[in-house]
Amino acid sequence: MPVLNIRALPDDVHQGLRLRAARHGRSMEAEARAILAAAVLDDGERWDVRSLPAWVDKVYGKRKPKNVAATLIAGRRKEARRE
Repeated sequence: MPVLNIRALPDDVHQGLRLRAARHGRSMEAEARAILAAAVLDDGERWDVRSLPAWVDKVYGKRKPKNVAATLIAGRRKEARRE
């Protein structure tokens, strides 16, 4: 599973995360994962390459640019190689 390190987190954000984690009975790491998952997952759906064409159809409808899903996938793969 990938690992994410966050540097230069402001003190007030760190303290807020600590308090929020305590309210939810979780570690700070588990709370950060929950916050990130809620921010990037649509209705609890996990995103992967196979779901991208359906999402593009939903967003663009009949005005979809040609090869937009393939272009997005290629862009993400390029970013992943740099990471």
